[in-house]
Amino acid sequence: MDGMHDLGGKEGFGPVRHSKNAAVFHADWEIRANALYSLAVKFGVFNMDEYRHAIERMEPRHYLSASYYERSLTSLASLCVEKGLVTREQLEQLAQGSYPLALPAAPGRSNHPQRQSFLPGDQVRVRDEHVPGHMRMPGYLRGKCGVVISKSPNYPFPDAHGHGIHAEDEPTYDVRFEASHVWPNDAENAQVHAAIFESYLELNK
Repeated sequence: MDGMHDLGGKEGFGPVRHSKNAAVFHADWEIRANALYSLAVKFGVFNMDEYRHAIERMEPRHYLSASYYERSLTSLASLCVEKGLVTREQLEQLAQGSYPLALPAAPGRSNHPQRQSFLPGDQVRVRDEHVPGHMRMPGYLRGKCGVVISKSPNYPFPDAHGHGIHAEDEPTYDVRFEASHVWPNDAENAQVHAAIFESYLELNK
């Protein structure tokens, strides 16, 4: 899905702000939120793709105004409600007020029916597809052409894994893109590398 979370490659946000040696946590609740979501994944309450998709489903204004760990906590709470471990009413009673949760999930999908393997040096194109559910294809690369550099081991296919749908595990491919092709007329002479799942690629004929 194209949501507010997919900000990579978007223009107009200015330089990325960062601080050297920044603290990982800034408050005790952040440590607890991080520990709780890690514990939930460890014990199979939900998987990482479900966790990521719940963040993607946050109401856009909430997503943009939330901190990193607030997004994590929203995902954790939303999934626990959806899986019947707690109710929204219980959360709001503990919070003594409204408790924002992620919006409803969209459908997922299994592997692409025409997916194929690629070799280093193959010219490929990122499929120009819009998927309503979870996916791990950067929106700014949709429809762009690049060259396969290498292939990874197989991983759970996120479009299915985030929705409880059966799918075969897939490799990702390190694909090299020319920045001038990704951002025509507004890019330095540089190259961009991205790990792209097999189902997201097709041969550039």
